[in-house]
Amino acid sequence: MVSRLFRALLRETWHVRGQVLAAALVVGCGLAAFVTMRSVYHSLVDARAQYYADYRFADVFAHLKRAPESLANELRAIPGVSTVETRVVADVTLSVPGLDEPATGRLVSLPPVRRPMLNDLFISEGRYPSRERSDEILVSGVFARANGLSVGAHLGAVLNGRWKDFTIVGLALSPEYIYEVSPGMVFPDNRRFGLLWMNGEALASALDMQGAFNDVALSLAHGAREEDVITEVDRLLRPYGGLSAYGRRDQESNRFLTDELGEIQINATYVPAIFLSVAAFLLYMLLSRLVAIQRGEIALLKAFGYTNARIALHFLEFALIVVGLGLLIGIGLGQWLGAGLIRVYEDYFHFPALVFRMPLSVILLATGIAVGAAMIGSLAAVRRAVRLPPAEAMRPEPPRSYRAGAFEASGFARLLGTGTRMIARNLLRRPLRAVLSITGIAIAVATVVLGRFAFDAVNDLMNVHFDFAQRDDVTVILHEARGPAVVQDLATLPGVMRVEPFRAVPVWLRFGHRQKRSVLMGLSPDMDLRQLVDSKRRRIELPPAGLVMTRKLTEILGARPGDSITVEALEGERATFDVRLARVSDEPLGISAYMDADELARLLREDRVVSGAFLKVDSSEAPALYTALKHTPAVAAIAVRDAMLKSIREAMDRSFILSTIILTAFAAVLVVGVVYNSARIAISERGHELASLRVLGFTRGEIIRLLLGEQAILTLLAIPIGLALGALICWLLIPVFDRELFRLPFALSGTTLGFATTVTVGAAILSGLLVARRLATLDLIAVLKTRE
Repeated sequence: MVSRLFRALLRETWHVRGQVLAAALVVGCGLAAFVTMRSVYHSLVDARAQYYADYRFADVFAHLKRAPESLANELRAIPGVSTVETRVVADVTLSVPGLDEPATGRLVSLPPVRRPMLNDLFISEGRYPSRERSDEILVSGVFARANGLSVGAHLGAVLNGRWKDFTIVGLALSPEYIYEVSPGMVFPDNRRFGLLWMNGEALASALDMQGAFNDVALSLAHGAREEDVITEVDRLLRPYGGLSAYGRRDQESNRFLTDELGEIQINATYVPAIFLSVAAFLLYMLLSRLVAIQRGEIALLKAFGYTNARIALHFLEFALIVVGLGLLIGIGLGQWLGAGLIRVYEDYFHFPALVFRMPLSVILLATGIAVGAAMIGSLAAVRRAVRLPPAEAMRPEPPRSYRAGAFEASGFARLLGTGTRMIARNLLRRPLRAVLSITGIAIAVATVVLGRFAFDAVNDLMNVHFDFAQRDDVTVILHEARGPAVVQDLATLPGVMRVEPFRAVPVWLRFGHRQKRSVLMGLSPDMDLRQLVDSKRRRIELPPAGLVMTRKLTEILGARPGDSITVEALEGERATFDVRLARVSDEPLGISAYMDADELARLLREDRVVSGAFLKVDSSEAPALYTALKHTPAVAAIAVRDAMLKSIREAMDRSFILSTIILTAFAAVLVVGVVYNSARIAISERGHELASLRVLGFTRGEIIRLLLGEQAILTLLAIPIGLALGALICWLLIPVFDRELFRLPFALSGTTLGFATTVTVGAAILSGLLVARRLATLDLIAVLKTRE
């Protein structure tokens, strides 16, 4: 049987249903953010674990120049090694139907006959390449979809100086390339980079690698120490041009995915915390007013023997109704948003099956968080209710004591109109409520700023990298370092206006007990297409001797300008030398080091050879250049500036627009919830005052302006505070995006600040219209006849 108190509770809830719904929506937004991000996190973690286990993702990886296949037996004999998989891997330039620019393909060898192997393939369509056919390949499904390729389509490539036509016989995925991105890139460009797998015997024959391998993957036995195995692998591969082995943690695809999972965990904490803090404030406002209205009822309940605990529970039940409704909204909205967000992640991370699931643990945790917010928000109001002595509670709440304050005493008050003076006086007499309302609206403004921060940061990153640092039109990477004559060969290609060569050497950099594997770039001091920049985007002159390193790399090594860095080259004669850290650059991508090319050649004890070149190209002749590069045997990979920019823009549109829309909608709910609740409570508290003004001759429109004027002032005061708060939150989040591969700068555009202001003002106007509609239908004269 429903108790009388609970029936009374339901009546009161229905009476303030608009305010309850507004507060529940705020709670629902916070819980939806929590449920969405936590569920997406669990979905990705589970999909990764299942994929790695089912398809035997390796534990250790190593690349080398060339080693005999017999060396595999020595690798298997290393203590702790369970399985060894040797392979031939080569990057080639592809000619893709329908694509003007050259694409880059990574060819990976396969066993002649399909068998279980490390980094096994999930073939989603088609079949395994035949041992008898050297032209059959598997292609990554995402690359095929991006280019409109299907089973039976053809690709062309230059293999070891010879043109080769391939036939696609199947589409596949590999746990080694869940995040499929070309070397040196941050965002995937699935049209211009893809994985290709072909028969190992055919690939070895085409590359003159029969009986040899240049890539190896290993799995470890249970309890084996990864560091010890890597040390032994490096020892064995060193004579064969080994480039230093590394574990899963540093494997590129896995590292991207791990970083993204870390960001999701952080988002699942701070976004819900913002909304639930505002929800607790709204519950405090609602329950405080409810206690004030029900003073007499509380006294009667105490007189009839109801205990303080039962009365406290009565008001806590009201809070639980609000958060219960919010919980239903949050779980339903979280399910819908999570399913949409998983589809976004499918464009970045490629699993055989990625299904959104909402674990029971997430629902239980969300329930606990919601109940906790209800308790925090209602605690002060409930304490007031149970502390009211029955005799005092039987009397109406005494009116507030009004006296002339500093505002009235100031000459400024006399300069204001009557209505404006009334608004200012009422705000100053309730400073705590005004501050809390401003805080709630400011948080909403900050939320919109936060939603668009990624756009501004990536735009700024692209501006620094492509407009200041790397200003070439096309970057050409060679299969192996060649003599300076290659510069002349590139200069004769169609449309090439300027060629600036570079030398790229994989190295170990060591300082004290710290070390980091990186790439040492040899550049010419007079280069224009590739520049080094500082934090103010000013060009850094390349010193004739000494290193220039990115700031992130110096932080990893713990080095400062003037320190001596030990450099160990991982190719050629593997020279080791000490060099002074001369300067620090603030590039947003990578952790590279730079030297004068002539000085680097001297330290490496080699003639000045070239690893690639930056090209300035006449756009009218670009198609002819692309055709020539597709058929140039020495070229391993090509990066086209315009294509990279387009790819990054498309990636931003897919990933950031959805999050911006969600956070903007949530922020609008916050503003509506705060403004609407504040105005409705003001109507309840000042009913007699507003009715009296009506009797004294104020029009209904003047009364509406008087009430909503307070909310307008609060909103206008909150906007600059919210913009500053949003900027502070974004600045505090910068370390989250401080990765080795890229660092997002702190950047907020005028468009973002204007957008946040517009959303806030629009939401405030919407809530004002809802309140005005309520006031327009309210019989204020009848209010004078009520006790309240």
